[in-house]
Amino acid sequence: MFDKRLTRRSLLKGAAAAGLAAVAAPYILPASARGAEEAKAIFNGKDLTDWDGNPDFWSVQDGAITGLTTKEKPTAGNTFLIWKGGVTKDFELTMKFCMQNHNSGIQYRSKDMGKWVVHGYQADMDGDNTYTGGLYEEGGRGILALPGQKVVIGADGKPKVLGPTVEKMEGKFGIKAKDWNTYAIIAQGNHLIQKINNFVTADVTDDDEKHRAMEGILALQLHAGPPMKVQYKDMMLKVL
Repeated sequence: MFDKRLTRRSLLKGAAAAGLAAVAAPYILPASARGAEEAKAIFNGKDLTDWDGNPDFWSVQDGAITGLTTKEKPTAGNTFLIWKGGVTKDFELTMKFCMQNHNSGIQYRSKDMGKWVVHGYQADMDGDNTYTGGLYEEGGRGILALPGQKVVIGADGKPKVLGPTVEKMEGKFGIKAKDWNTYAIIAQGNHLIQKINNFVTADVTDDDEKHRAMEGILALQLHAGPPMKVQYKDMMLKVL
């Protein structure tokens, strides 16, 4: 994503107005959508087979996909590690992530723009955990839902906050800073659910037929800017 802290002010107010007072509850897939296919690993824990990214920044360390920039070796723009195993439509994706600092995200139903640049839906995360769990559209409509928001995106592309998804609490969504947490993404038709540590962090219905995506690629983001490190492991994909 881009630097979003100033542009997100209005949506942050919307989240506050909603109160974020609902009781936390995991999203459960309808019976008709379960069991279509067994979940499969999309990262072998050893190397970057089936993944493509700039080798200057992506590697496998301690059994985890690792994105790393340094003061001596920065990235000029956002750069992505792209899964080459196929195109995703309706799916459930789970993984563990460890966000050390700065800014990253999981791209899904996205487009490969060439030269390791990806545009599309992004399950957001940042080192301060201000935006971790929200839905952002890289290279597109920008913020679609902040963490803790249930949103409907109209045909005009504008998100409308319907209410909260989860109880606001200290240490929201049970996130352990600079440690391993679980991210899950469920995409069915134009309904998108994101969960962290089994708390629903974004519930989005995208009615913007002109801009929404019903299929696309998976990728991981390494953001331009300060030196940073992010890791991913235990990545499982289930086709629905």
